[in-house]
Amino acid sequence: MGLRRAGWLLVLLFLWQVVAWLGPWPSWLFPGPLLVASALGDLVTSGALFPAIGRSLLRLGTGYGLSLLIGIPLGMLLGRNRWVEEILGAPVLGLQALPSITWLPVALLWFGLSEAAILFVVVVGSVLAVALSAESGVRNIDPSWVRAARTLGASGWRLYTTIYLPASTPALLAGAKLGWSFAWRSLMAAELIFISGGLGQLLELGRQLNDVSRIFAVMATITLIGLVVEKLVFGPLEEAVRRRFGTNVE
Repeated sequence: MGLRRAGWLLVLLFLWQVVAWLGPWPSWLFPGPLLVASALGDLVTSGALFPAIGRSLLRLGTGYGLSLLIGIPLGMLLGRNRWVEEILGAPVLGLQALPSITWLPVALLWFGLSEAAILFVVVVGSVLAVALSAESGVRNIDPSWVRAARTLGASGWRLYTTIYLPASTPALLAGAKLGWSFAWRSLMAAELIFISGGLGQLLELGRQLNDVSRIFAVMATITLIGLVVEKLVFGPLEEAVRRRFGTNVE
């Protein structure tokens, strides 16, 4: 399977290079993978790429962690507490449709040109997706499990720790994965508009220099980071959850 995927990737890269060579556009406007690889090498040798990656990942980790800490309890309360659902259910659902980047002007007015402004956009961009997934997971729990736990004496927070949280793990993981993708997109959008280091700044500098090869190189880096996180973090977690709940497909 791995060799087959690598083969298809090579075919796509070859076709991309052919289109870049034969197309009517200049090479600087639509560069092929060879020029993109050269631009990526220049970013590495100049020392610009890895510090930008580190800065973006630090922001992402902080904002995403806050999203999980806020979103999971909020979603569980929405799913199990009628008063919370009546008060916050509609606003949470409505705000989920609002693009996170629209919060950046507000964040800049509230926090100024600071890291807090970017973190705010990242949190707002991902926390609602996490909350809605947690709410869905809690609502879909078999009611007989809850009744059995109450019969055995569980109540209050103990119900959450022994029934709601473990039983909604698949939905929580799906929400965490969705929240990660939203947080990543929100961060890139914020860094593009608010120049403060990171991969978004490298993209903006590429635009200012009319260097499409540089832009594609940074885009490839962002894509590669997403694939690494998927394979090394969410992939193993999803496999463990499937084994735990007996949903593996042979």
